[in-house]
Amino acid sequence: MKTVDEIVLSKVLDWLAVGERCWLCTIVKTVGASPRPLGSLMGVSAEGELIGSLSGGCIEDDLLQRVRAGDLASDQVLVHPYGVTPEENERLGLPCGGRLEVLIEPLFERHREAIGRIVSALQERRCTRRVVDLDKGGWQVSSIDRTEPLEKKDSGVRQDFGPRLHLLLVGANELARCISELATAMDYAVTVCDPRQDRIDQFAVVGVETVCAMPDDVVRERADDPHSIVITLTHDPRIDDMALMEALRSQASYVGALGSERTSAKRRERLLMLELTESEIARLHAPVGLPIGSKSAMEIAVAIIAELVQLKAQRKL
Repeated sequence: MKTVDEIVLSKVLDWLAVGERCWLCTIVKTVGASPRPLGSLMGVSAEGELIGSLSGGCIEDDLLQRVRAGDLASDQVLVHPYGVTPEENERLGLPCGGRLEVLIEPLFERHREAIGRIVSALQERRCTRRVVDLDKGGWQVSSIDRTEPLEKKDSGVRQDFGPRLHLLLVGANELARCISELATAMDYAVTVCDPRQDRIDQFAVVGVETVCAMPDDVVRERADDPHSIVITLTHDPRIDDMALMEALRSQASYVGALGSERTSAKRRERLLMLELTESEIARLHAPVGLPIGSKSAMEIAVAIIAELVQLKAQRKL
């Protein structure tokens, strides 16, 4: 479940641990179309190794050559623009009219503790914030409850780090396959759980973890945090209700269940009988997904992912 940020920062820590000179590059401003989003990270070592990305490759090559030659950010932090002219856009392969500002930071031994704190928090699925002093290059790292978009001011840059959203799907079926393919393409960490071994044996999507276990146990052990999403898909109350009983009492930020309006109403009645409170049941998204008239498995998957995208944009995930 590693994020790209964790991969980049962990590699930078490795370089620093052996005394290798390195830089951290961060997209801190975008204007128009951008090949990578705000906050994207890339590490560059003096030996010519790259980790992470800022574009399709041309900006990476340019930065690598210039920082190794000492032309950029040899000792002090620097905010460097890309795509200022049409000629540069064409040379670098940036979208028409696109511009980037990249924070380039030479890293030293004094940065190791702060970077280590961020990496440890990501490993523990916690959120952290770093504030970079653009004059002195120092970092301040603090714990936060939820992340906000990167913000750049004249004096500094504020950047938040958080774990990947984890999607737990209960039921190894065709709909789970469709949802998994869309979700992994959007960088969700996906786990598919089913207590039926034959269903798990027949399920295979690259990058998706499968677990044959009782769903309430899996929710308790793997999805009890604010960065997790639980969706039940089996249509079997003996399986779905077990997962929902645990998920609706957990810290999961979203709990959904497949089914029609009628099925969902009956499910809510059963959950009341199973001693969940009305406020806990009110957390349930059922029928799951946006009401777009979906019928096929892939259409339903699109509706579900679209609802998650909408809630994420509203800062509810």
